[in-house]
Formats: sequence, C-alpha cells, structure tokens
Amino acid sequence: MPLLQTLRDDLDVLEAQHLIRRRRTVETPCAPNVRADGKDYVAFCSNDYLGLAAHPLVTQALQKGVSLYGAGSGASHLISGHSRAHANLEQKLAEFMAPNIDQARALYFCTGYMANQAVITALAGKDAAVFSEELNHASLIDGVRLSRAATQVFAHRDYAALEAMLKNCTSKKRIVVTDSVFSMDGNIADIPALLALCEQYDAWLIVDDAHGFGVLGEHGRGVLEHFNLRSPNLVYMGTLGKAAGVGGAFVAAHETVIEWLIQKARAYIFTTAAAPALAHALLTSIDIIAGEEGQQRRAHLNKLIHMFRHGQDLKVWQGMPSDTAIQPVVIGKNDAMLAVAGNLLDQGYWVGAIRPPTVPLDTARLRVTLSAAHTEVQVLQLVQAINRLDQMHYVAQCFAEVA
Repeated sequence: MPLLQTLRDDLDVLEAQHLIRRRRTVETPCAPNVRADGKDYVAFCSNDYLGLAAHPLVTQALQKGVSLYGAGSGASHLISGHSRAHANLEQKLAEFMAPNIDQARALYFCTGYMANQAVITALAGKDAAVFSEELNHASLIDGVRLSRAATQVFAHRDYAALEAMLKNCTSKKRIVVTDSVFSMDGNIADIPALLALCEQYDAWLIVDDAHGFGVLGEHGRGVLEHFNLRSPNLVYMGTLGKAAGVGGAFVAAHETVIEWLIQKARAYIFTTAAAPALAHALLTSIDIIAGEEGQQRRAHLNKLIHMFRHGQDLKVWQGMPSDTAIQPVVIGKNDAMLAVAGNLLDQGYWVGAIRPPTVPLDTARLRVTLSAAHTEVQVLQLVQAINRLDQMHYVAQCFAEVA
C-alpha cells in the first residue's frame, strides 16, 4: 500500500538520523528506583521534582477520591462534569496563588498542553499580536499557531528585542508568552523584566511555570513567588503532574480572565472533565507543597542540585548554567548521545536522551532531572558515572588526534 510505504520510508529516514524514539514500560510507581521492561534502574528522567507521585498521603487521598466520586466525571465541566472535588481544588489553588495574583481565581484543566492552548486561543485571535519566546514549549507554540494571531518570536532572553517589537506594535491586544523554567536548558526567564515591559506596553504576560510550580519560592508558589511579583497583567499556568505528583494543570489569573476562559476557551469547554478523584488527591499535594514538609523537600532538592552542578568535571561535554532540577549535559551528535545514554542504562542509570527537533541540531543532550526523592549517594554516583564516560571520550579523542 503506497500510503503505508511512504510512512515506512519516513521512519527509515528517522532511524538513519538516530531520531527514532522508543518507549519503555515501567512496572513500578514513579520513584527514583524503578523497574522498566524487566530491568531495575535509578531514574533521573521524571519530572516528579518533590517525590509526591508515590507519596503515601497523596495515594491514600486518590483512593478516597475514587470512593467519594467514582472513576470518571462523565461530562464536560459546563454540562455535569464539574464536581465538588474540582471546585474545592480551584478554590485551594486560588487561595494559594492569591499573594501573587490580583483578585485571584483558578481554573483546572486535564493537561498543561490543553491549558496553554486554551489561554492563548481565548485571549488572542486574528486581531491580536503575540510575542513568543524562542525556546517556548511546544504547547505554547501550538497555542499561538491555533490563535491565528500575528506572531513575532524574540530570541532567548533577548528582552531588548522584545521591547522594540512592543514599541512598534499597533495592535491594541498584545500578549507576551514565555516559559518560566526552560524545560531543555533548565535556566529561568527574567520574569520581572518581562512583566515590566508588559505593564509599560499594556500587554498580557502568559507564564508557563510547568517546571517551577511547587519547586520555586519559599512556599512553592513558583516563579512569581521566587521573584516576589504581583500584577493584574499576569496569566499564570502551573502543571500538577510534575512537582504536585498527580496530573492536570491550572490557570490562575484575575477573576475576570478566568470567567472569560470558561466562556471562550474551546479546549476547556469541549472536553470531558478530568476524574474528580485526581482533583481530590491534589488537595493533599497542595497541602504538602505549602507546608513544612514541602519546604524540607525543596531544601533537599536544592542541595542535590548543588551537588550535581559542582560535582561535574567535564572535559569534552558541557553542563549548562541551571540552578533548577533540570540539569542538561550537552553531548552533541545524536549517535554519540544515544551511545552515552545506553552506557548509563547498562550501569543502571536511566537519564533522558534529548535530540532534535526538541533541541537544536548538534546539541543532543542528557537531560538529568533531580527529585527530592533521590538520595545524595544516588546523585553522587550518577555524576561520577558521567564524569568517567566524559574522561573516556576525552582520552579516545586525544588518541585519535595523535593517530
């Protein structure tokens, strides 16, 4: 069949470029020690930053949620799918984010991808101008495309270029869109600088804090608390399947913005609501994040980040300047990176192997993600393993040059 043969030929091209992605089937709960495809690993590739995915209190809350609300919602939020659990979670999230959001209200979504698409498409449109950070997540990029707004992309952290774009913009509806923690580099956007520009030029600032919520800030309120920001121009998206350990996402903004999303966000209106039991479990996650245990877990995570960063002794590969739980090590070529990741797997370490188009050409990298559930010994052993492989690559390179 010609159609199938075309797909097979395209898959062969991906294989030749070392770009085929393969799944492993995990047989245990999300945790540092996992079993996948019959083998045991220490995993450094999940986004379970606080180690809550298998936390006993969270799993017990999920079980209780099922007993209270059943397995599914049965309908969209605007029909009959909006349960008491969803309402309670949105209220808790609004109160949690209130110190950083004027007249805060929150809206719960099934996924972060949906939340980003919903916000951008509802706030923008053909008459809007959207200014998008170069390294934004795919969900933001796709949301911008779906909005049909006039779009300009500014280079990574180039806020002077952004200001020039805003100054020359004639549209009355301006929207700046950015990640907070960039998911493949681990560095943090200068949100204060972006917010100042948005306030000066009367623009919305949509912040995707997927990798900051629960982790950054004294109480885990993310990048807004980290920088001590508060403004009616802010539209904040936080995911609940990473540091919160369960699933879904939320948008927190001025109550008028949230009401507009309920009325106009197609990704919210036309989808079945997430299982109420998930929302019920998240009530416990938020309590942990906001409480003393959350502070202790963030302190331990920050210690592990410091250990990993300062334990690196790389001669060929390159660590990246990240103070977050995302610690990339740039290898370069796809085949070399796959060989390194495969060697680490053989040693029992499962690390994310990131290739184009997720990252630029020739910057394939290990994406090490740290969790508060990791031990100091586990992190020390991983960084030593990476250092040894780099040394071996360095020696081989020197012999090749001599030959």
